[in-house]
Amino acid sequence: QVQLVESGGGLVQAGESLRLSCVASVTFFSINRMGWYRQSPGKKRELVSSITTGGITNYADSVKGRFTISRDNAKNTVYLQMNSLKPEDTAVYYCHILLSGSRDVWGQGTQVTVSS
Repeated sequence: QVQLVESGGGLVQAGESLRLSCVASVTFFSINRMGWYRQSPGKKRELVSSITTGGITNYADSVKGRFTISRDNAKNTVYLQMNSLKPEDTAVYYCHILLSGSRDVWGQGTQVTVSS
């Protein structure tokens, strides 16, 4: 059984920061890659950032230098520190984990709104 619990979304002004957290409750599987995707109205869901168990990170070009992903393997938790937020970062952010056996699991999503 797998459950993801996200937190940290909200409404901020441009230039401010937010930190998203996602805690994974997992049994019988191990977690490989963890990450964050986002989707805004009328657009496809896109990868924001991901991190492997070994700490290798990947970022969308639009967030490089502003967002930082990290994870605590002991706590099965992934974080996304978002700095210098822009109105175009407004979206629903989804936590994603890739389990052993290539099983994908998604969180319920958390809204991030950045006002100009």
